[in-house]
Amino acid sequence: MSYILALDQGTTSSRAIIFNQDSQIISIAQKEHTQIFPRSGWVEHNPLEIWETQLGTAIEALQKAKLSAPEIAAIGITNQRETTIVWNKRTGEPVYNAIVWQDRRTSGLCDEIRARFAGSIREKTGLEVDAYFSASKLNWILENVEGARKQAENGELLFGTVDSWLIWKLTNGTKHLTDVSNASRTMLFNINSLEWDEKLLEIFKIPREILPQVTSSSEIFGEVKISNELKGIKIAGNAGDQQAALFGQLCFEKGLSKNTYGTGCFMLQNIGTQNLKSENKLLTTIAWQLDGKTEYALEGSVFIGGAVIQWLRDSLEIIKDSKDVEDLANSVPDNGGVYFVPAFAGLGAPHWNQDARGIIVGLTRGTGKAHIARAAVESICYQTADLIEAMEADAKIELRELRVDGGATRNDSLLQFQSDILQIPVVRSKITETTALGAAYLAGLAVGFWKSREELRRHWQIDKKFEPKMSPAKAEELKANWKKAVKKAML
Repeated sequence: MSYILALDQGTTSSRAIIFNQDSQIISIAQKEHTQIFPRSGWVEHNPLEIWETQLGTAIEALQKAKLSAPEIAAIGITNQRETTIVWNKRTGEPVYNAIVWQDRRTSGLCDEIRARFAGSIREKTGLEVDAYFSASKLNWILENVEGARKQAENGELLFGTVDSWLIWKLTNGTKHLTDVSNASRTMLFNINSLEWDEKLLEIFKIPREILPQVTSSSEIFGEVKISNELKGIKIAGNAGDQQAALFGQLCFEKGLSKNTYGTGCFMLQNIGTQNLKSENKLLTTIAWQLDGKTEYALEGSVFIGGAVIQWLRDSLEIIKDSKDVEDLANSVPDNGGVYFVPAFAGLGAPHWNQDARGIIVGLTRGTGKAHIARAAVESICYQTADLIEAMEADAKIELRELRVDGGATRNDSLLQFQSDILQIPVVRSKITETTALGAAYLAGLAVGFWKSREELRRHWQIDKKFEPKMSPAKAEELKANWKKAVKKAML
């Protein structure tokens, strides 16, 4: 019997999960990595620590399952997308820390570029001009790290999102590539022509020599060449984390949607093979390329989702463990009129306000830590409701249900409130690790481990469906209060 190994390199941790042919988890290993905050609004990771934690969890997952490399049919990779790494292609040493997707240091540059090129960039990339994406981060490294620009122009440096970095390391520096879904998040890739765009490279002052080759999301890219327990395993799947989750949730038909509740919240809707331009400040992104066919998605990105719970734990210290938030929030009957807009890194879709900052409104003498915890949990649901409102306006499709995944979906109260606010069923799949599962599916299809999408559909099982219990009038009242709080956060 053989298995698929998924590497899920996320914003706060690296994970490795082994799946069998029935899509069941055989083993899982996870290790957190360091969050580096050099200045206000700056967020970095150590690329070598990312590599070490990801490699370590992959080996640990194999050991837990008592498996060896010949029993792994393929590796699928998924990652935190826009996070930007530049390294020396001879030594393999990063020239600077990874600049994380949450980082806001390039907001000023993006303001300048937006004023001149917003329309053409949106037309080519499907993206809003924002510090969220890789292009301005890459520009910053080239402009601010001594010698970096000259080295890049001389062909001595390589750029990649985390997937590129991991593949380069796994193949011992023989493969420098990314897939179309990750490339579409750089703001340098034309999602219409499916190639790096010369005009975009000119705008952001990026030398072409530094860029990876762009591939499909499901093909044999190479094999592990480093001398360890993974040597010889084929690398055959690659997709950004949110696209991988859409695939893992089996949202193969136009109109099917999922929301991932991770560090941020990311809602994607499959819009088929036609590139639909958003009129409501959502993103158009490439979902995946498979069997020669490119499929697209509408995406709404919330910068701070589950991270607000980590903030309660680490900064306010009102909970000891993230899982404690559900009991604390449920210890009061409602939010007591408190609304929390966690705009710690500005606001993403559909507002795209880089200058917004976090705000808590409605505090009274009777407000306690439980009300703040409840408002924090509810903020995740309200932000999701904002995305759905914009998505329905763009796609002209009324959502009938929302499929959900991610760490925060273990919180039943959160999902019940989400259903109440949306007034539609919220469906949690039996396997909540759908991001890793999507990467596994893409790898498995490439090597024949699974034969077709139809076979995959038979594996999907509902864990629990949450139906609305709140009246529509009450849901509208609460959403109106939320919108007032958001306006204050943007003042």
